[in-house]
Amino acid sequence: MRHFTPENILLIGSAMLLGSIILSRAGSRFGIPSLLLFLCVGMFMGSDGIGYHFESADVTQFIGMMALSVILFSGGMDTKISQIRPVAVQGIVLATVGVALTALFTGGFIYSVCGLFGYNMGFAESMLLAAVMSSTDSASVFALLRSKGLNLKENLRPTLELESGSNDPMAYVLTIILINFIKADADFLSAFETFALQLIVGAAAGFLLGKLTLKFVNKIRLDNPSIYSVLLVGCVFLIYSLTDRLWGNGYLAVYIAGLVVGASPMTRKRETARFFDGFAWLWQIVIFLTLGLLVNPKELFDVAGLGLSVAVFMMLIGRPLSVFASLAPFRNFSLKARLYISWVGLRGAVPIIFATYPLTEGVPFAKEMFNVVFFITILSLIFQGMTVGSSAKFLKVSNDEPDGESNFGVELPEDIRAAFSEIYADDNLLKNGETLAQLKLPKHTLVMLIRRKDSYFIPRGDSQIKPGDKLLVLSEDDSALDDVCNRLGISRLSLGKNS
Repeated sequence: MRHFTPENILLIGSAMLLGSIILSRAGSRFGIPSLLLFLCVGMFMGSDGIGYHFESADVTQFIGMMALSVILFSGGMDTKISQIRPVAVQGIVLATVGVALTALFTGGFIYSVCGLFGYNMGFAESMLLAAVMSSTDSASVFALLRSKGLNLKENLRPTLELESGSNDPMAYVLTIILINFIKADADFLSAFETFALQLIVGAAAGFLLGKLTLKFVNKIRLDNPSIYSVLLVGCVFLIYSLTDRLWGNGYLAVYIAGLVVGASPMTRKRETARFFDGFAWLWQIVIFLTLGLLVNPKELFDVAGLGLSVAVFMMLIGRPLSVFASLAPFRNFSLKARLYISWVGLRGAVPIIFATYPLTEGVPFAKEMFNVVFFITILSLIFQGMTVGSSAKFLKVSNDEPDGESNFGVELPEDIRAAFSEIYADDNLLKNGETLAQLKLPKHTLVMLIRRKDSYFIPRGDSQIKPGDKLLVLSEDDSALDDVCNRLGISRLSLGKNS
């Protein structure tokens, strides 16, 4: 059995990091999620593979805390308030009621079938196992939706990202409450107080500390521009830690702080956002490698029966039931959109990290719970993760053009109050006119360039627009352009906005 030591940890760690990135590049050709490959690299290097021994749940929790703080903050920075505002209520309902219903439905199923597989779990232990994996994983959702470049209809992407970024508090509180209940150290009143405190303090601290972070970063004058990114990293960890000390939910706080920072002007914002994008990917790799090291793959065979049955139930019954019940009062999602939300209930790092809490608390069946959650996460990444794109096309909830990077490679200086956008010339656009003059774009909005296949040209009012053209649009009023695009049924990619 090999052990990690100060002498070899840098060599082994760097080899795992490089190997993961190389494998993810190869895996992308076959549609294999990178996160699944990171897990596999960790398992390969672990005790049942190469033989490096790692079994510290406490260290895993600590690494998970740091990783999720960065991932959630980065996700919040990249999420536009204008996009989540129309679906804010729905996202919050999914993040609270939806998680609770998923835990209830899944816990009942586990209690009814666990005896068939030789596990005599009580109702409380069954509910604990369900609560641990009741939330969707922010790392998986952010990574897969953005790496696929999906241009989803009906505000599906902001809905899914808002849900995954804000549903950890409910799963965390349910997990802690049930652990205390099993240890005969909790009651329903204290459970409700804990949940309310976590949610209220977490949201308030995230908003207030996010505002303070903005003022601090904008006020300080640093000689080296690169240090602004380091400064913001320190603020992220401080936000999590202070919120946790105040008995609030740190994960919710850093996500809301990220939303606040992303929606406001900030010194060196563009460079900082780029840094956090890469930094978040680094932490995603680190946490999935760590989780892969922690598990013993041979033990997964022992829980395969229970894990498979629970995974199928969650994917096909538990998650869809909770989504449809949660969204029943709302009318702004079609049936196909609800089905897609149900399917993209990805499990990942968060459920596995939460599964370490029963381990550290000595709860009965804790090891079996951890292995079941890990097994279900692998299945989720395989079946749901690999079909994020194809299921969107099958359900017809995605536009043909990907929501990717600019085709023009241009950016505005940060001090210019304007917005670049790309408009795709599809059938909906051409119904409104075949020339720029016929489109009736709002005032102070200019079509600067048109890309037709691999060539570019500067248009005039009588320039003909053909299907497949990409139009680079500069506008002073981003909201007005949004209204026009919605009215004309245009698929739009926002390339950047300076406020």
